[in-house]
Amino acid sequence: MFLLLTLAGAADPGGLPPPLGPAPTAPDTRINAPDPTGDSAFDAWRSQFMVRALAEGLPVDVLAREFEGLTPDPRIRALETRQPEFSKPLGDYVRGIVTEDRVETGRRKLAELSWLPEVERRYGVPAEILLAIWAVETSFGQIQGDYDALRSLATLAASGRRADWAETQLLAVFQIIADGDATRAQLRGSWTGALGQPQFEPTQYLSTAVHLSGDGRPDIWTSAEDSLASAANLLAKAGWKPGELWAREMTLPEGFDYGLAEGPAQPLEAWAKLGLRTTDGAAWSKADAAENAVLLVPVGAKGPAFLALPNHFVIRAYNNALAYALAVGLLADRIAGRAPVLAAWPPETPLSLADRSDAQTALARLGFDAGAADGLIGARTRAALRAWQKARGLPADGYLSIELVQRLRAEAGASAPAPPA
Repeated sequence: MFLLLTLAGAADPGGLPPPLGPAPTAPDTRINAPDPTGDSAFDAWRSQFMVRALAEGLPVDVLAREFEGLTPDPRIRALETRQPEFSKPLGDYVRGIVTEDRVETGRRKLAELSWLPEVERRYGVPAEILLAIWAVETSFGQIQGDYDALRSLATLAASGRRADWAETQLLAVFQIIADGDATRAQLRGSWTGALGQPQFEPTQYLSTAVHLSGDGRPDIWTSAEDSLASAANLLAKAGWKPGELWAREMTLPEGFDYGLAEGPAQPLEAWAKLGLRTTDGAAWSKADAAENAVLLVPVGAKGPAFLALPNHFVIRAYNNALAYALAVGLLADRIAGRAPVLAAWPPETPLSLADRSDAQTALARLGFDAGAADGLIGARTRAALRAWQKARGLPADGYLSIELVQRLRAEAGASAPAPPA
């Protein structure tokens, strides 16, 4: 009978006998809908997200358990447009980060942490850069945040402003829980869902976190070694160039064209021909001299100027804000014993969210593409502002002062409304 069945199966694949034992069944992907929260928009988002999460292969029991009783966090929506890297005057932000207390603590840890040289050797990232990031992110691991990462990211995803990013991070949170790397109670951090001492996005934890000794799960919550090694791994993957600086402070000549700021990177020789000189008078190293650099004038023509080397933009892979990268780099310089910024940071008038968004709207009305009127002054807005300044015969430094906000409002108010997008 066995031979007959075998031959029959060879002649007619549909005639094969059923396999021995019970037939395999597909995993159960049914899930009971959680109770309504009273927020119809959140409930609608939750329903579609759970379908996506199940399709991604996340366990139904984990989803059901963690969504039970989950409601949006009203604090998150109020915080979305108040990130200090974008809303606080840049000079104030940098001065608030590069304090003598942080410099002293960083230098002490540079001398005390015996495993730091191994991290630097393995990943090629200077210890002072890692210490500066650690200081800025969580005050050397002391302040990691107390927001429920799952709830924060669910709130951000449901709000729609950065839904794709937030949903991707939320899927990673569920994966971390399902893998047993951490419990939801442990996954507490900033209001944006950043985790642990290095404040990693959940996807960064899955792709980049490392266990320094290599014999266990990465612990970025209680282990300083794993936290700084993971941060070093992130920067190394982003292209950190060992043996090179991140930037140098520069002195600009009279009559300099500030419209060149944040433009294409140029060789250092080209900048020297335009009259730029290192403020401290020191020569460039051979490695640095071979690089191209971008000019930065973060608070306009009246403040310090810097030539940013490739490693500056690697820091921005950690947090893509000019103020953040400057603060980290300048703090690292001080921890390593290098000189502070020599030019004075000029006094700045804080701009409200309305000031910033009105300026972006005005630029758009006047024909200059500043991006979304979200109040976040990034590279796109600064480029639009420089183009407007140049067209009006002003120093094109891309710095938004309260005087320019008022001028933009007046000029745009007298112009025809912008066509609808």
